Amino acid sequence: MDILPLLDELRVMAQAGLFFAERNDNPYDRERYERILELVAEYYGETIEIPPAEAHDRLTEELGYVTPNIGVKAAIFDEGGQMLLMRRPDPPVAGTWDIPGGAVEPFEAPAETAVRETREETGLDVETIDVVDAYFMDPNALNPHGHILLLYLCEVVGGTLRLSREGDALDYWTIDDVPEWSLDFRGPALDAHERWAERNREAR
Repeated sequence: MDILPLLDELRVMAQAGLFFAERNDNPYDRERYERILELVAEYYGETIEIPPAEAHDRLTEELGYVTPNIGVKAAIFDEGGQMLLMRRPDPPVAGTWDIPGGAVEPFEAPAETAVRETREETGLDVETIDVVDAYFMDPNALNPHGHILLLYLCEVVGGTLRLSREGDALDYWTIDDVPEWSLDFRGPALDAHERWAERNREAR
């Protein structure tokens, strides 16, 4: 039995409960949720072999109501409709092809994230043209509480294509030819390509 998903869910419930117990000044609920968090820390510690006290400190670092992480991807196409992708070098997605992008920083608008991450990862300056869609990505090793992906269709306005230290290859791909995608990004990539094709038809 994989106990980590259960512990993750209990952790989310406990932290959310503590958040509202503090707001409502309810010491009884606070004690109950703190006890749940202690139990989760104990079993986290046994499962991943770290001291329970250290596990507890890590679990209480995230303040407020626990929600899925929010990330942004930038869909960039060349004139022939090939999509710019980066091959990731690090586990757990090593060797897979990813859409440029990353996590939204505090106080940063998602469109700003798309521009910043594209510049950092590819050397290109882009403008966001349209929001393709928002996607819920299932929990994984990188995002144990799930992940909300905002996908922007972007247009290159400057810069020079160059590989950053965050990837080991950078190239334009025909979507059907990509050998292995990071996570489940093929579907969003197809949606972005359809939106790109629609804009091209409208521009003619």
